This record gives sequence, C-alpha cells and structure tokens, in this order.
Amino acid sequence: MNKNISRRSFVKRTTVATAGVGLLSTGVLGSCSKKKERPNVLFIFPDQYRKQSLGFLKNDPVLTPNIDKLASEGIHFTDAVSNHPLCSPFRGMLFSGKYPLSNGVQSNCHSGRTAYGNFLKPDERCLSDIMKDAGYATGYLGKWHLDGPTPTKPGQPNIWDSYCPPGPHRHGFEFWYSYGTHNRHNHPYYWINDAKENERTDVNQWSPEHEADVLIDYLDNKDGKFRDEEKPFFMCWGINPPHTPFNEVPQKYKKRFEGKTTEELLNRPNVKRNFPEFNASTGFGDSGVEKQLDQAKDYFACVEGVDDQIGRVLDMLEKKGLKDNTIVIFCSDHGEMLGSHGLMHKNIWYKESFEIPFIIRWPEKLRPGKDNLLLSVPDIMPTLLSFLGLGDQIPSSVEGKDYSGVLRGEAIERPKAALYFFDKPEEETEKRRGVKTHEYTYIIGYDRNNKKHIFLYDDVNDPYQMVNIAGTKPEVEKELHQMLEQLLHETKDYFISYI
Repeated sequence: MNKNISRRSFVKRTTVATAGVGLLSTGVLGSCSKKKERPNVLFIFPDQYRKQSLGFLKNDPVLTPNIDKLASEGIHFTDAVSNHPLCSPFRGMLFSGKYPLSNGVQSNCHSGRTAYGNFLKPDERCLSDIMKDAGYATGYLGKWHLDGPTPTKPGQPNIWDSYCPPGPHRHGFEFWYSYGTHNRHNHPYYWINDAKENERTDVNQWSPEHEADVLIDYLDNKDGKFRDEEKPFFMCWGINPPHTPFNEVPQKYKKRFEGKTTEELLNRPNVKRNFPEFNASTGFGDSGVEKQLDQAKDYFACVEGVDDQIGRVLDMLEKKGLKDNTIVIFCSDHGEMLGSHGLMHKNIWYKESFEIPFIIRWPEKLRPGKDNLLLSVPDIMPTLLSFLGLGDQIPSSVEGKDYSGVLRGEAIERPKAALYFFDKPEEETEKRRGVKTHEYTYIIGYDRNNKKHIFLYDDVNDPYQMVNIAGTKPEVEKELHQMLEQLLHETKDYFISYI
C-alpha cells in the first residue's frame, strides 16, 4: 500500500537503531574523550549538478549564495572529476572506493543489466559500513540507485526503480528515507526505515524541499527520535534535481528566468559550435539537441532551488550548534552538457559532464581555500576515512588513493592524471577510456559501429575544448597514452588490449 505523509506524522513514526561501539584511540580523532566530540559528516550530492553552476565561479547565470558561502568557509577542490560521469557508477565508486570494473557497477542500474551483476553487491565493504562500525549514527536520504531490479527478458521495458530491503543491501545505513531511482520530483515517494516494499510513502512536495524538511528534523532530533545523540552522525543526502525532467521545479524558482533567451543563458562558446564527429551514427552524440536548449532555464531554476534547500539545512546545523564540528561535503555525481559540443546530459569526457564540484568544510580543523588536486571519485572514501582517523579500516581491495594529507596541509605525492571510463556490461562495441591532466584531456573511444576514435584537447589554451588536436602533438600524446596504460594496468582493465 502507498501512504501519503505529513512532516508531523513523519516525526512521530520514524525511529533508528542505536547500537554502540568503542572509541577510536589513534589517528586525527585520538584526543577525543567522547564519541559525540568526533566530527559529524554531512555528505550532500545533487544529481547532474555541473561545476559551471557554482555561482561563485561566475560561469552559468545562477545565484547560489548558500553553496558560495560553504565554499568560502571550506576548501574548494577545483579539479575534481567523476571518472564515469553517470548516476549509479558514481555512487558505486563513492561507497566502495573502487572503479566500475572492480565493484561491478559499470553503468546505470536497471533490470536489463541486473543479470550482468550491474549493482552494488551486499558483501561489498563500503564507506557506510565502516562508519557504522566506528560508532557513527548512519543515515541515507534521497536517491540511492545502486540496486538491481529483477531481470527483464530481452525486448521487455527496463525497470529502473528498485526497493532496497533492510539488511546488507543498505550497507550499514540505519536511518533510511530513500528510493531506488525515479524522476517524480514534484510527487516523489520513499521507503522509510523498515517499511516493506508495499509500504511506500508518497509525497506531494518538491523532493529537495521535502528531503530538506526530513533532514532538518533529523538534525533537530527532538526526543532522540532519529539518532543517538551520544554518537556523531554520518548522513548522505542524494538529491535528485537538477536531474531531468528539469521542468519539475517550483514556479518560484522559474520566475527569475522567465523571458530569458537561450543565447543569454547558455553563454559558453562551445554551445554554438557544430562538431561533425558527434552525431547519432557515431554513437557519441545526441540528435535534436537544438530543440532541447530551451530547457536551460528550468535547469538553472533547479540549481537555484537546490541551493535554497541546502541553505535551510546548513542554517539548521548552525542553529543546533553543530556547524563547527560537522564536516560538510558538497559534490555531484556528474555534470550536464546543456548543448555544449552539440550534446545534452552526461556520460561524456567534456568538462561540462566530467568535472564536478567538490567542497569540504570543517570549521574546527580546515582553513578555507582552494586546491587543484585531481581528485577521483574512488579517492573520496579512503581520504575521508583516513582524515577521520579510520585509515586502518580501509579495505585492501580499495583502488582509490588516500589524499588526506592535503587536508592536513602536508606535502604529498599528487596524482598526475585522472581516469575517464565509459562502458556498458551488455554491449561489446561502445566503450571508451581516457585520462585528464591539468593540461590535457586524452580519450580513446569506440563508437556503436566499433570504430576507433582518438581525441586530444589542450585544456589550458583551449579551455572550452573546441579543437581536437589528436595527431598534432605526438610527444604529448605518447606521454598521455602511457599514463592511460598505467591506470588501466592498476585497475586491471580489459580495455588495455584496445589501446
């Protein structure tokens, strides 16, 4: 049965398990005498939020005062990337610390891929499992998108949403207010804590606003209904907007963009170029993009609405006296092309899709600033765990690197390149790999016709990646090829035989 829910009734009926564990004795947190003195962690990641829509960067014509303030009070990692810029693969890499071929989440989870093992395995030792075992009150709110619905037969429509039952599939998350994946932004539904599959709760409210209400109540925690106050919390908030459909956003956020033209809003010069290598026949492009460009105003409205709701949550942190000892991380699973290079959406190596925002704030410990670390998604898990003094709990199978030294102000060996990955477990043809450095983007890709393409962009002198210079700088290409080869060896990637 489906249930409609009000905020008041939600508060009354939501509870969470509160089993305790011992204190840490080593690492950054070793001097803390009580569990609750250890930092809380709030991890916020809206879906399809592109880096160019950080208001303080003054790229897209958006106003994001709350995220801007967060960045001014924290560290902005300017060169973070989503190695496989797609919803499920990002989440798989984030929680497992592994690349897609190792954790099995090679592409978006739906019933057509379940038979290939394309879902997060219940026996995977994830970030949230470790945080729970370390004594954190753990919670997940919003879009999950890591389970495999019951497989469908060839020719049948794919089922995208999936119920995640309590137990190992939730990877240590105790408080649960989530769904698999749906795009009903104005009429979302959720499974709450121990609700059975037929006990879905439907809501008539914009999902970021409703989830902000839930999170505010979680932080307020009246009468201890949501978590054990003696424990620090680890809360992940997977916001769906500004994911499609962009038009499902309250009118109050649309109003500022009324009457704006596509030319005014999409100010990146690469939107206006026609790139013949991208078209439906090669498998790298979209068709009918020009007719979709008017969606930009709704996308930007979503961005501003998401900022508004994040602001409400950050205000509650401050009101409750939690700001100083709460690590807040803001990032995104991938970006949005919005017509750049004749493309919409994601899953491509261009900056608009591949680069992501990444901000971390901890007023008690981190000095505000920015850093150009080439941060990859699998690096987030070991970096955060090590920074929390849990470095000895990082599984040996983790492929990401621990860059917590950057947060401590230490001199460390920095990565020279980040891996780009695209694959589908059910297809033998379309696939691509590449590397991004601070200076270049280098890609080897096979299209739907199994034809090989090479792309090279000078990201310093051609910041909008408008000219493919493959074949013109053989020494640069050779060095980047060697970097790619090394990363493929490290991740045991079969693609090594295709380069």
